[in-house]
Amino acid sequence: MTQHGRDPRYLCPLTGSVRWVVPGLCICWLLLVAIAPANAQVRLTGVVLTPTHAPVSGVRVWVECESLSLRWQQYSDNKGHFELELSAGVAYRISATREGYFPVAPRSIDVTSDTLDVTLTMEPVRERLESVEVKAGPIAVDMDSTSSRRLLTSRDIINIPYPNTNDLRSALRTIPGVTRDSRGGLHVNGASEEQMLITWNGFNLNDPLTGKFQSRFSVESIQSVDVTGGNVPAEIGKGAGGALALQTKTGDDQFRYSATNFFPGVENRKGWIIGDWTPRLGISGPIRRGRTWISDSVDLQYMKTVVRDLPLGEDRSVNRALSNLFHLQHNVSGSNLLSAGFLVNLATANRTGLTALDPFETTIDRRARQWFLNVKDQIFLRNRTVIEVGVASNRTFGREIPQGHQLLSLTPQGRRGNFFSDSRREASRAQVLVNIAPPALSWKGRHNWKTGIDLDRLDYSQDVSRTGYENYGETGLLRSRTLFGGSGRLRKTNAEASLYVQDSWRMRQNLLVELGVRGDWDRILGDWTTSPRVGAAWSPRGEGTKLYGGYSWIADATNLRLMSRPLDQHTLSTYFFPDGVAARGPALSFYSIGNAPLLRPTYGVLSLGAAHRFGKGVVVRADAHRRRGSRGFTYLNANANSDQGRPLWLKDFHAVELDANYQLSNYRRDAFDSVAVSVRHSFGDRWEWAASYTRSRALSNAVVDVSVEDPIIVTQNIGPMPWDSPHRLQGWGYLPLLRRNWAVAFLLDTRSGYPFSVQGSDSRIVGDVNSRRFPLYFELNVHIERKFQFRGHQWAWRIGANNITGRINPDTVNNIVDSSQYLRFYGGTGRAFNARIRWLGKVAR
Repeated sequence: MTQHGRDPRYLCPLTGSVRWVVPGLCICWLLLVAIAPANAQVRLTGVVLTPTHAPVSGVRVWVECESLSLRWQQYSDNKGHFELELSAGVAYRISATREGYFPVAPRSIDVTSDTLDVTLTMEPVRERLESVEVKAGPIAVDMDSTSSRRLLTSRDIINIPYPNTNDLRSALRTIPGVTRDSRGGLHVNGASEEQMLITWNGFNLNDPLTGKFQSRFSVESIQSVDVTGGNVPAEIGKGAGGALALQTKTGDDQFRYSATNFFPGVENRKGWIIGDWTPRLGISGPIRRGRTWISDSVDLQYMKTVVRDLPLGEDRSVNRALSNLFHLQHNVSGSNLLSAGFLVNLATANRTGLTALDPFETTIDRRARQWFLNVKDQIFLRNRTVIEVGVASNRTFGREIPQGHQLLSLTPQGRRGNFFSDSRREASRAQVLVNIAPPALSWKGRHNWKTGIDLDRLDYSQDVSRTGYENYGETGLLRSRTLFGGSGRLRKTNAEASLYVQDSWRMRQNLLVELGVRGDWDRILGDWTTSPRVGAAWSPRGEGTKLYGGYSWIADATNLRLMSRPLDQHTLSTYFFPDGVAARGPALSFYSIGNAPLLRPTYGVLSLGAAHRFGKGVVVRADAHRRRGSRGFTYLNANANSDQGRPLWLKDFHAVELDANYQLSNYRRDAFDSVAVSVRHSFGDRWEWAASYTRSRALSNAVVDVSVEDPIIVTQNIGPMPWDSPHRLQGWGYLPLLRRNWAVAFLLDTRSGYPFSVQGSDSRIVGDVNSRRFPLYFELNVHIERKFQFRGHQWAWRIGANNITGRINPDTVNNIVDSSQYLRFYGGTGRAFNARIRWLGKVAR
């Protein structure tokens, strides 16, 4: 028997010798490894830019491989950059989405080399005039933030039929969490208007004096409004209620024109009158294609208010305004972007404050001007570091002129006489900001760092002359007389400095952690306040679900007008018996700052939320907020517990009684809680609807802001804030009709009535503050719109009715308990028909 099984010649029948087999196999394996495309790795790097080459952050980039049934995702950083590791030699398709931008449609990429650079261009959502409509894409649940964010795009602002469609402030109340009080003030998440940081292209837009949002923008000039609440990042400061960021439109390589409401309308309001006329014109385009672009928006306003309850001839006020916004972007090079903006606002408002209880002689004529100039330079270094330097100047002027110089009479039936203040005010803010975003750091994930500083100088001056006011009882007897003393001229300045460090740590594609710390200082308070921030977002089921939340410690800005009250005038009050004989007085009331050091107001904000996308276009969200404020500023009467009639020697050596010494203190405490559920559905090329319900409460122990110009006496100042609305249901939509190019737009807003206080004829609050409420507010607006082409241009006309149910939503009440008209409500507009025609420019073929 031959033992050929052990013979080496029989181990490989092809070669006859094993010594050639092993080396041959090794060589073949090495050759296969070297040329195998499936194992070669390619680094895909890219950048997401706008048509004017500005980076876009937070973009979700998708890369698909159909042959391998694989899908990768990545988010662009602050510089617009993203990176992915892919296998070479396989066909891929890349796409990108971000809310507020038209999506990048899937396109093929050829992965053949070791590295591949891709540039994606994303255009902000706007009305497109091409013959083929570009779809905005379904709403995504993005993982680029841990905060509670709400976005209102330029198309939403144009489509939603809110009242006064030329007023951006009216459009903002369509955002869940944003309310507008009876005086027009805006409130985000139950906070005071001055507790909201308002920015325009990154610069502080809050009024230098009051801290409120008093700038006027053409609605056509707005690209987007981003409202951030809850655990805001460290970059956002000086706003316990959150941040409201305005981004205005920039030009691109295509010339665009638009005009709206260029013909005045006629309305029947107690007779036929020229109705509200708000013509608007916009133009944008290139100065040098691919290099320099401009945009300019002009907004004119003529508004006439008619009060139904006043006699003819004394029942109307007129408001005229002009707003112009100019924006310029010049790309010095591919790595240096220079931009500038200039906002001008001019306004005159006659008979401001006209209501059923405030006839024309009690009103004031207002004049206002604003100039806001800003310049920003963005530099992109080769190592992917971004340096942003900006300067801005905001100057405001205000003039208030009463109808005469008689004393103002406060009666149970309303006000009579003339308003007591004749004022001239000027304020300014000079701002310098520097932001630096260094290259991303890879350590247990990816770290996108950002740091910066913000330097501000504020200046305020006034020249105010005040007369006085009298309180009368129901029988017409004089109860008290208050006159103003001292000088109304003053000047107050402040300097502020802020710095922050923020890290967006993407531990995995479905897990984002944000850590930050911020420091704020100003010269008036004289110390630094540290504000830590932490937040997290997790997507347990891929792209369709997101859980997020965090905690922020936020410091409030120092209000210049609040700090200047001790420099202003004081009051001298005389109180009378029923027979007209003086019972006490003149008694002095004045404002002061005590010897104890003031601390900066701080707020702890906790927020939790969840979002889920059903199908391709329906997103459901639930958000919960809890905010607690401490050390807030308020003026308290230091003489409240002392004996009345204590003499005080004035500088002119006359002894008078001391009525009140209002000292600034850190006594204020605020509380806000809310739970909101919302749903939003987008479909087709431009159709969308949204609905939300919010349950909330806003409380404080300093509800009434005691000031020299507000003749209210309050002892127990604890209660709901004037804009507190426990229940609110909202809804809006822009939906197609059966015929092509026809659409219906609607807005529904219903909420609890705002609270108000009951007062006596002596202006003293009776009972608890804000113990009563206005009736339920209900508003339903329905409009029909048709878009059409005429002589190569795109047009759109709209007609509809605001408050189509005709429900009267009063905004004024007789709250004087001694009045025979006690608890009678006034105001409200009733049903109003509205028409609009817009020229959208030439159609691009």
